[in-house]
Amino acid sequence: MRLRHIEVFHAIYVTGSITNAANFLHVSQPSVSKVLAHAEMQLGFALFQRIKGRLVPTAEAQMLFSEIDKVYKQIRSVRNSAINLKKVKTGNINIGLTPALGFDLIPTAVAQYKIDNPQVNINLQTMHNDEVHQALLEHKIDFALMFSPPPLSGVEMQTICESQLVMMYPNEFYPQQPSTISLEDIAGHQVIGIWDSGPLGDLLWNRLSEDDIEVNADIKVQTYFIAARLAAQGMGVCIIDEFTARGNLSHGISIAEIAPALKFNLKALHLDNKSLSHVASDFLNLINKLANNPM
Repeated sequence: MRLRHIEVFHAIYVTGSITNAANFLHVSQPSVSKVLAHAEMQLGFALFQRIKGRLVPTAEAQMLFSEIDKVYKQIRSVRNSAINLKKVKTGNINIGLTPALGFDLIPTAVAQYKIDNPQVNINLQTMHNDEVHQALLEHKIDFALMFSPPPLSGVEMQTICESQLVMMYPNEFYPQQPSTISLEDIAGHQVIGIWDSGPLGDLLWNRLSEDDIEVNADIKVQTYFIAARLAAQGMGVCIIDEFTARGNLSHGISIAEIAPALKFNLKALHLDNKSLSHVASDFLNLINKLANNPM
């Protein structure tokens, strides 16, 4: 007997009629009759007899019912478990992320997600592009969030949003506090160099080289957060991602967009042969929503 045969047989046996069975299964009476007839044809004997307008189980059906009832209960248990897994979200989400996202986007996402999903454990690991591939392959993380990562074998990439590099500067450097500035306009100021910071550092360095712009960079760092803190101390201007910039604004510091813009993508990375869990997928959807609709 097929699973559909078992469901229909059990429903008729318990409810006593095809009409009641159809209502119970939320299907039409003809479909129940058809499944029953098909089951009886495969078995080679009748399961019910019509006596005084009521379907009465045959002796064979009575002998089958105890075993079929066990199978039916197992099927129902599986379905209930699936429903509960969807309703009650438990589990773990392991995320690798570029440090810049730790100032605002990810803390906001975690706070919102935990309101409705208090039983889900979230593990955040800051890492750089060259660490992501191995972390994914070793299943240390479910997905990663990185700026303009290079193509990786066996890894699927999803664009979350487009962002850009901006300049952070002490207000005394530019008393008029411009909201947009060209790279040529920074040449006369001390620049905190971040040339070895991965794809974004390459993006800036390539533009400077293409436009033949020389800058004075006596201080060099590898972390955008440090560059932002040095700018806050009046040590120079820095060109960093807007996530880090907006997360480190302080008194006397402003942000200007670069013109022409230096744009890059925030991408989510996960193994292409492994589906994200329900909870991880939900959390990634929330990040996508927050990144594209900032408050």
